[in-house]
Amino acid sequence: MRIILGSASPRRKELLERMGLEFEVIPSKGEEIITKEAPPDIVTELAGQKAEAVARTMTEDDMLIIGADTIVAYEHQILGKPADEEDAFRMLRHLSGNTHQVYTGVCLIRINSEGYEEYCFYEKTDVTFYFMTDQEIRAYIRTGDPMDKAGAYGIQGVCGKYIREIQGDYNNVVGLPIARLYQEMKKHGFLP
Repeated sequence: MRIILGSASPRRKELLERMGLEFEVIPSKGEEIITKEAPPDIVTELAGQKAEAVARTMTEDDMLIIGADTIVAYEHQILGKPADEEDAFRMLRHLSGNTHQVYTGVCLIRINSEGYEEYCFYEKTDVTFYFMTDQEIRAYIRTGDPMDKAGAYGIQGVCGKYIREIQGDYNNVVGLPIARLYQEMKKHGFLP
């Protein structure tokens, strides 16, 4: 069975490689439209849109498409990728000394001779930051690391030194809950 990761994220690619699966990357080019309000519903919806956009371009049978999307939420506010350095600063000030949630939605689409099967789920992890001074926040922003990440931070990089505690799956915060993904693939008969 051909496995396709419908994401251009190098972090998701690396995490999926850790599962020992052979797969190819075909990034989704579809437009993301949010119609939901709650973070779990939003990430599940976006993951589904990504997987479906890739599925629409496929003409063969016997494949599994994996779509994923990650968001950071603090006090019911979604913190996406920062627009600029000041936006990153604002987000990191909110997260400093506080606990927030990271949600990753995953959508699996199996295409075979019998048709099309879709299954979506999400994972949530609570992340608590140590207090960061304004100087520490500015120094972290100067690394450039926060600029392409939801919530303006990457737990796997320099910012890891400010993480006091996580409750849940670390890999979920990086961008793909691989243990849950493996269990769901096994449960639904999606393993090659």
